[in-house]
Amino acid sequence: MARVRRNKSYKLAQIYDRRSRDVPFNAEVAEVEVDNPLALDAGEKIVAIRSIRGDPLGRLHAHHQIDEAQYLGGRAFQNDWERAERGPQAMDPTREYVDGARTREPVTESQRQAVLRLNQIERELGTDGAALVHDVLVLGLTMDQIGQRRAVRTKRWNDYFARRFRECLDRLALIYGLATETGAQHAGRRR
Repeated sequence: MARVRRNKSYKLAQIYDRRSRDVPFNAEVAEVEVDNPLALDAGEKIVAIRSIRGDPLGRLHAHHQIDEAQYLGGRAFQNDWERAERGPQAMDPTREYVDGARTREPVTESQRQAVLRLNQIERELGTDGAALVHDVLVLGLTMDQIGQRRAVRTKRWNDYFARRFRECLDRLALIYGLATETGAQHAGRRR
């Protein structure tokens, strides 16, 4: 019986390439390097695919329009917002009392700290900056949508909102201790 010849271009490394090649029709994805959860040594990284469709901050980071400190500052703000939002909610006196209704959960120390940081951020960014950060990071709006909400629909306003948003991300990176004042000044000059 004749021996079957193997293809010379066969590569062992391709066996372990587990990245999905099939993405949905309207998917918007970007490759990102993350810590390997199965790594034996600390600091090992793997390449993963992240959806950036409903994530304006992830989109800006994937397209290298913001740096790592700005990205992490924005994520820290989102984390604080989510933590603070889970706190006590107002009671609706117009609703009928239902026996067996859940009791309110007490405010935890981490929720209290998150609210304090959010209050500090609002003071430092100002009313307009805090509203812009909220619109992008919490509501997920684009600069076009922000302009439409504020009844200004020109490219010049969109550029202003984008520049102001990056300034606010610089400030968030400083507040969360992810950047230093001199590093933020140098980053501002590069743009």
